[in-house]
Amino acid sequence: MARTSDMTTSNAVLAAILNSLEEDKAEDIVQIDLRGKTEIGDHMIICSGRSSRQVSAISEKLAQKVKDDFGRSPKIEGKDIGDWVLIDTGDVIVHVFRPEVREFYQLEKMWMDGGEVASPQN
Repeated sequence: MARTSDMTTSNAVLAAILNSLEEDKAEDIVQIDLRGKTEIGDHMIICSGRSSRQVSAISEKLAQKVKDDFGRSPKIEGKDIGDWVLIDTGDVIVHVFRPEVREFYQLEKMWMDGGEVASPQN
């Protein structure tokens, strides 16, 4: 069970990430609560960028924001290709996809319970 200060930090990172994604015009932002489902993080965010270039740009800016605001250097995978980038901040895992790649993998369905509904952010 996470301590209150850990949850406060996790929620602050989550809020900063959501704000950054909205500012950078990420599309179809979905937030999934992972608490109680896995130990890999507290939250997962899945979103789309219109092109490989936008996916890479969103990811770069997001990683820099987390580093600047929270002193964390997130792990990033896939940025060079730009079809699908994973940013792992520790508390929050972010997947940024091109729309057709997102449709192929359907991560939302994998991580949500049968009766759970995704929480769209915009």
